Amino acid sequence: MIYQSFAQLYDQLFDPEMYRNWEKFTLENLQLQDKKILDLAGGSGRLAVLLAKKDLEVTVADFSATMLSLADQHAAEASIPLQLVQADMRDLSAFPQYDAITCYADSICYLNGAAEVQQTFKEVAKHLKNDGVFLFDVITPYQTDKVYPGYMYNYEDEDHQQAFMWQSFANDSVNHGVIHELTFFIREEDGRYERVGETHYERAYELSSLKQMLNQAGFNSVSVGSDFSTEMKSSNPTRLFFRCQK
Repeated sequence: MIYQSFAQLYDQLFDPEMYRNWEKFTLENLQLQDKKILDLAGGSGRLAVLLAKKDLEVTVADFSATMLSLADQHAAEASIPLQLVQADMRDLSAFPQYDAITCYADSICYLNGAAEVQQTFKEVAKHLKNDGVFLFDVITPYQTDKVYPGYMYNYEDEDHQQAFMWQSFANDSVNHGVIHELTFFIREEDGRYERVGETHYERAYELSSLKQMLNQAGFNSVSVGSDFSTEMKSSNPTRLFFRCQK
């Protein structure tokens, strides 16, 4: 019997260095008075815990109750208070306004098209204070069109108890679309392996389109960079980082 969910297994294998990089990017782009933070699609809360340790008041919003359960565990282990809310980033009507809103791990790219991205940007703008900051990242068309098609990553732990397979394919039905097939194999007590799998769909957007959507949402100041910064450090970045203000 599987004793862990897919979310727990994915959380265990996620590179912790990514969370430290997101923490650094966030802190570098906050203003001194920014204390109240909303982390959209905050998942297992690992970033939120790091930010809360810096005396920030962090709320984690995520669509997945399973992920929020993991966030609750991580917060308890760190003795850190976190507010956890199950929510859809396309509708933040139940939330107050914040000094800053973050949304990382290319979560915007999992939305179903530009209309949903535009709606999310509008919701974020409505729930930021007048001088609030919106920080997020997205994968680029270069990543979806050149890097991901045919991509494969395999992992097996030293005890041969868990194995992970990640395969990516171009999604020809949408522009800059990609399909991720994620599969775990978990060894049970009788030696058999149980399979747990999910299919994820992402799409990237041209930088000009994202800037236009942000402007329409009310963001008049938009800085974009790569490599966890607001400076463009690559001619073909695989991920873009945004700092936006109304």
